[in-house]
Amino acid sequence: MPMAPEPPREQRGREAVAPRDAAAGGHAGGTPAPVRAPGRAARAAVPYQGIALRHPRQPLVAVAPDPDAVELAGPVFGPADVGPLDHDLTRQHRGEPLGERITVSGRITDRRGRPVRGQLVELWQANAAGRYSHRHDRHDAPLDPNFTGTGRCLTDDDGCYGFTTIRPGAYPWGLHPNAWRPSHLHFSLFGTAFTQRLVTQMYFPGDPLVPHDAIWNALTDPADRARLVATYDPALNVPDRSLGYRWDIVLDGPAATWSEEGR
Repeated sequence: MPMAPEPPREQRGREAVAPRDAAAGGHAGGTPAPVRAPGRAARAAVPYQGIALRHPRQPLVAVAPDPDAVELAGPVFGPADVGPLDHDLTRQHRGEPLGERITVSGRITDRRGRPVRGQLVELWQANAAGRYSHRHDRHDAPLDPNFTGTGRCLTDDDGCYGFTTIRPGAYPWGLHPNAWRPSHLHFSLFGTAFTQRLVTQMYFPGDPLVPHDAIWNALTDPADRARLVATYDPALNVPDRSLGYRWDIVLDGPAATWSEEGR
């Protein structure tokens, strides 16, 4: 199933302007409201405003008397649920997708460096022209009939994951007439249950659009920002086929990879 792209461009404009104005002291009080991440000291960071647009709009459903009963209606993940081509987004259709082939691999660990085994990892992205295969994406860039832009895999015993895909293109998102989101990959990690889901995104090294990105600028700690950027790794190249990038994810602790709260 195609994952949802960024909100429609008119909404993206509103949500992007909000962090910019807030950072300039445009909200009540004149200073950015501190955001406290679990296990970290409070920082004067302006949260990504798109989170509010993705929150549920209906009241939460009460589960009683046993809170664990919520898992009875949730998905059950295992090797049988992941197909042999789910990790290779370039081989899910009859033809070859357009764009630069890449492989993205890394390890998922906890704060002590211990591997997180059997973790379901989802990836979704725009195509090489910067358009998502989703009905709500109205960007006038072309769709690619041989690229859906979604994949998933399970981590191995060392906590490693791996995808083969296409480097996504940048796309305009309405902050101002010349605002573009840099190339990025969305990642989702499910833990051991749907209710533990974390969502984050990965940027590419050397992308000149990254310093201008509203989500990037919502993080004021340089270390947090650096953890969202992959590293080019020639050892991950597939000869004559793809360039390799390494991106490790830490789930908790002071060196945790930033995730979108409320997802």
